[in-house]
Amino acid sequence: MARRPDGSWDKSKLPSRHVTEGPARAPHRSYYYAMGLGSREIAQPFVGVASCWNEAAPCNTTLMRQANKVAEGVKAAGGTPREFCTITVTDGIAMGHEGMRSSLVSRDAIADTVELTMRGHGYDALVGVAGCDKSLPGMMMAMLRLNVPSVFLYGGSILPGRLDGQDLTVQDVFEAVGQFSAGTITAERLCQVEQHACPGDGACGGQFTANTMACVSEAIGLALPLSSALPAAYLDRDAYAIASGEAVMRLIEHNIRPRDICTRKAFENAAVVVAATGGSTNGGLHLPAMAHECGVEFTLKDFAEIAARTPYIADLKPGGRFVAKDMGEAGGVPMLLKTLLDGGYLHGDVMTVTGKTLAENLADVVWRDDQEVIRPVSNPLSPTGGVVGLWGNLAPEGCIVKVAGLAHQVHRGPARVFDGEEACFAAVEARDYREGDVLVIRYEGARGGPGMREMLSTTAALYGQGVSNIALITDGRFSGATRGLCIGHVGPEAALGGPIALVQDGDIINIDATKGTIDIEVSDEELARRKAAWTPRQTAYGNGALWKFAQMVGPAHLGAVTHPGFAGERHVYADL
Repeated sequence: MARRPDGSWDKSKLPSRHVTEGPARAPHRSYYYAMGLGSREIAQPFVGVASCWNEAAPCNTTLMRQANKVAEGVKAAGGTPREFCTITVTDGIAMGHEGMRSSLVSRDAIADTVELTMRGHGYDALVGVAGCDKSLPGMMMAMLRLNVPSVFLYGGSILPGRLDGQDLTVQDVFEAVGQFSAGTITAERLCQVEQHACPGDGACGGQFTANTMACVSEAIGLALPLSSALPAAYLDRDAYAIASGEAVMRLIEHNIRPRDICTRKAFENAAVVVAATGGSTNGGLHLPAMAHECGVEFTLKDFAEIAARTPYIADLKPGGRFVAKDMGEAGGVPMLLKTLLDGGYLHGDVMTVTGKTLAENLADVVWRDDQEVIRPVSNPLSPTGGVVGLWGNLAPEGCIVKVAGLAHQVHRGPARVFDGEEACFAAVEARDYREGDVLVIRYEGARGGPGMREMLSTTAALYGQGVSNIALITDGRFSGATRGLCIGHVGPEAALGGPIALVQDGDIINIDATKGTIDIEVSDEELARRKAAWTPRQTAYGNGALWKFAQMVGPAHLGAVTHPGFAGERHVYADL
């Protein structure tokens, strides 16, 4: 216990003792007095309250307010909050141009900057508040790396836009671009869609990457139950922020840490929830990256095996009908977890940030028949999960596709090869392709891009043009808003000489998402001949953050991570 019987705190084993205790730390304490702290606050545990607040996008604009409320909760429970911000790169604005190369890189930068701030100032615990896609796994990676008592808080989703009596999300805007290029809507209509789709604060409202990883934060036990349910615009969210601050103080008192919570069983629970909600394929990238931080063996293969035996039960966009706000009103993640637990798909004995097990958290959750968003496991939308892993001679390290709501899951056709997204997008915009083609976008992997860009602009344009008999594969990524037979994370990537680098126009590619296979109908001898003639390509990025990322990043099936992780760990920050 870090708390003495008289209510005071024993900091002899807390990191902040290095900056607050003893005569030698008088200069350090002088800084805290300068910021208005008194001796009592300095003697309390220091809690880092990290937020990804910025004005880059609506995903992040409420995070400062919520972080302030977290700080109130920390103070009320006897701790001393220390607020700080880190970066976010917002995919909706980075999408479709060079800015998207910064997106995945930002995940690791967020984890690194939170780590450095915590280490540099000796903070004892962490509450992380995040809103946009890569900031959620980035914040949770930092928690698992540092292993100080931690609570995650999602900033909340955006409310759906409305136009002509229909809900809209940013996905509709991307698809409207395709409709405009196909001549099915006017420029005036495109303008109406873009002006009505996003009505205020919050992350994208469908089961795209942000909401997928918000569900993961609850399922894996790092966030308070129901904390991801309320939209960002609702001031009622502040109560969850205060509660998160109070919760982290209880975790300090009882020395419950992220690695006590995020066990192998917890990662399996998280993968079940991604599959059951038809979540983003990025879940297959971020869960291995999080596991890498804490010594849990969890790869794309593990993720895919769990998805294959998980029923798809949440009727959420882009494959379904509803948005995050609707899911919150239907009972949120606890309602989803309840039916999955009762059906035998979850481990109920895992610890969570409440100090109780998952099963204990769900004990009083009552199934509601008055909602349509979440189905019981006895009546799923489909018997297997909404995401599928594929392996074959085109992807020996695997790849991933979202099949939620997708009828077209088997495809055989000729390759149309593009070295980079821009060339493919130009062809799609000009409708310079044939139905039945397999569009191949390569040299977009983590190393070769660099940065593993998402291809939503291209996939949404295809969908908006009304094309169904077509497939797209890439060593890059797809947004959680992508729909259609779009296969990402193909590995090894083209920059490493993977088979995707050897594909030529006209080669027949055979995809079967029902069997989990992806093959190129070219002999091993011919592929070997092409490999011998292949030469690596040089990217346009020879310096800066993107260059550094490209030098260090590993393969996608292991999370596209940039350091040795738990395997190279010689000390744990929390025990310094």
